[in-house]
Amino acid sequence: MMMAAQVEIVDNGEIIDSLSPHTSGDYSSTILLREENHEYDVVKNCFLSGMGLHAAETTVVSVRKTSAQRITAKAKLAASNVFAEAMKRKNGGDANVRYGWYSGSKEEIERIVSYGFSSSEVEKDEKDDRSHGVGVHFLHNTCSLAAAVLGEADEEGIQHLLLCRLILGKPERIISGSKQSYPSSSGYDCGVDNLENPRKYVIWSCNMNSYILPSHVVSFKSPTLRGLIRGGGGLGRARSPCVSFPILMSILSKSLDRPRMNVILTTYVDFRKGKVRREQLIRKMREVVGDELLLDIIKNHRNSD
Repeated sequence: MMMAAQVEIVDNGEIIDSLSPHTSGDYSSTILLREENHEYDVVKNCFLSGMGLHAAETTVVSVRKTSAQRITAKAKLAASNVFAEAMKRKNGGDANVRYGWYSGSKEEIERIVSYGFSSSEVEKDEKDDRSHGVGVHFLHNTCSLAAAVLGEADEEGIQHLLLCRLILGKPERIISGSKQSYPSSSGYDCGVDNLENPRKYVIWSCNMNSYILPSHVVSFKSPTLRGLIRGGGGLGRARSPCVSFPILMSILSKSLDRPRMNVILTTYVDFRKGKVRREQLIRKMREVVGDELLLDIIKNHRNSD
């Protein structure tokens, strides 16, 4: 399988890496890192630092790195290094290598680690009207909370995030709702939501198994995240009751300014009239309010019950 980078965190919170084909491990697709391992600490701290106020209630169950012991995995690692070098030459010496979180189910992440990304991952966001283009979507390595709320727990209540090494090259801004699926010109290599301070990365499908190298799988439990499920089903599914919409509206009215509250109320009225779907209402709330405030509301409501 593909080998993880030897990662470090520099002062500004960015992950930097030094890839090497020489690593210890077994022949499985991932290697369990021990808690006393420096690499374990680096990845765990990167994950928890992005969880904000919810880090204290989040338990990291395990950190695994992808292994490069099989010949096909070694070839993928070598190919990634070749593409990075080619990107350097194309863009004046800077391949713009970054790390990003990919959110998926346990089965999806296991499949990606074993076989790479496929059209299934591209199609997952294709119908999302907030999506920044059609490709494989990642969140900046400091945005683990935003990635976590998109995930789903397995049968044991554990969620999983995949940390990947990304060759970004020269990015171009892709607006929310865009259906762009490839670079607008040969001068660009990937998409981002914001050129100055990107939080979202989009790797186009034509490059997904050239510019993406899975690195680590972080498995964790966080009770306050269970109410927010990918696709807008959250803020209360049958198996995870949270906050009813009327109660949520009442709480939000005390926390939001009038313009933002009017946006939420207008969408809620349209939802009651059947003009918008439930997932559209929740997407709008997450967009206007922010995931962290919504999670705080869920937590405080549960504690008051």
